[in-house]
Amino acid sequence: MIHKIKIGVIFLITVLIGGCDDNFLETVPTDRISSAIYWQTDQDAEFAANAIYQYLINEDVARFLEWDGMSDIAHISLTWRQNAQISLNAYDASHLGVENEWEYDFKGIQAANRFLENVSRIEAADPDLVAQYAAEVKVLRAFLYTKMAMLWGDLPLFTREITLEESRTVSRTPVAQVWDFISTDLAEAAVDLPNTTTQVGRITKGTALALKARANLFAGRWSDAAAAAKAVMDLSVYSLYPSYQDLFTYPAQNSSESILSRQYVANIQSHTLYTLLSPISISNVTNSSGIVPTKEFVDAFEMTNGKAIDDPTSGFDPFDPYTNRDPRLRYSTFLLGDILPDGSTYDPRPGSGTLDQVGSTQDATATGFNVRKYFNYSDRNNPSNGGINIMLIRYAEVLLTYAEAKIEANDIDQSTIDAINEVRQRADVNMPPIAMGAQADMRKIVRNERLVELAFEGLRYFDIRRWKTAETVLPGPINGMTYVDGNGDLQTVIDASFVRDFNPSRDYLWPIPNTEVQLNENLGQNPNW
Repeated sequence: MIHKIKIGVIFLITVLIGGCDDNFLETVPTDRISSAIYWQTDQDAEFAANAIYQYLINEDVARFLEWDGMSDIAHISLTWRQNAQISLNAYDASHLGVENEWEYDFKGIQAANRFLENVSRIEAADPDLVAQYAAEVKVLRAFLYTKMAMLWGDLPLFTREITLEESRTVSRTPVAQVWDFISTDLAEAAVDLPNTTTQVGRITKGTALALKARANLFAGRWSDAAAAAKAVMDLSVYSLYPSYQDLFTYPAQNSSESILSRQYVANIQSHTLYTLLSPISISNVTNSSGIVPTKEFVDAFEMTNGKAIDDPTSGFDPFDPYTNRDPRLRYSTFLLGDILPDGSTYDPRPGSGTLDQVGSTQDATATGFNVRKYFNYSDRNNPSNGGINIMLIRYAEVLLTYAEAKIEANDIDQSTIDAINEVRQRADVNMPPIAMGAQADMRKIVRNERLVELAFEGLRYFDIRRWKTAETVLPGPINGMTYVDGNGDLQTVIDASFVRDFNPSRDYLWPIPNTEVQLNENLGQNPNW
């Protein structure tokens, strides 16, 4: 499919350009494909739909990782990055990161609307197939609107292509109506989508239902979220990959756990994940360790007996902090003492003299940890040409969405417990099963399970915003590893130069970009911006 996406991007660009002209001299352009002659065949619909898949992730793949870097569990150590300023709360309505996100998402929405307005012009040889492509585009549009609703709240809700003049007068739709639209659109799309597909990477019925579950969870519509997640579970199409350790490696791509992935292929559509994640000691380039885990992330992992490390009976030893911990910690993170793929030992301690020594350069870890998830050593010789797919929705999230929605609705039953335990007891994780408890206890369990299971997958930033816990977990300096110094004392790495802040009266919504408000005063501005 990735080859067809590349062709589709070219088609989309040319069609969009062709659609901008006002029938100048009523001529047919010779340097591009005009929309007047494009929408003819089933293949036209396929290529145009393929092109919209690119909007799943910004072309700068670092921005995907930086969602977690703006949360409590990771740190954007390349502080010149735009989103690092958002993490510091040193931004306003003129910030380029805010403007770029707004512009990129609405470009995708406009492209989707253009597709949906024009696809009916095709006299389809296979009407069901063309309807499937239209349903895929609806899902892609809903994906973008889900993200934007979480960031901005009330939004301009476009269901058709709008003109430049209309864009200068449109107002924002209340976010509750945006959530209504997303949920309805996804339900309708699911009807025209197949359960499975032979074209790897295409959106399926499960994708639409899983996104519907996520959107309703984000909106606080618990029964709808649980029902959509249960519908995915009942498809019997998806299952957990047996190895969490291998889940984010090339051999596991497009496994039974993957529900929606942004497809990449080296030399065709590639990315720089290796550079962003790699410890500098095994990287070939600068700007390594761009996003690194924090102490708060590492401390969230239970002991293998299922007890939190702050439980006096857990057996946690601060002088040997990584022994007998939930295996997902080591599968997700490079930790002090780990043997790196080149046979060397990862030693980021201050004064260690290694390339990975904390703070030795901007390319060394700032916290004493590096992200292992999505790290593939096979990319080392060409680190800017990575081809590992990025999973945007996977089955483990669906199970945890189901459980959380049931807990928040106070409809806790055995199926709630089973969903969480299925995630905890993956073959190479095998954490102790949880037992049924009071709502508050179950809420704490499922939230921590989302943290450790879904880390560095772009969800934590949105979770702490919808839970309204950002004001508690974000403010303060960046905390890193705790290690034993030369005197045998425990020391904790703290980056006192990077101090996060969060204003709960303002920061749960991003500001509407100034450039947009200046062009259209009907948009207004979010509170206290």
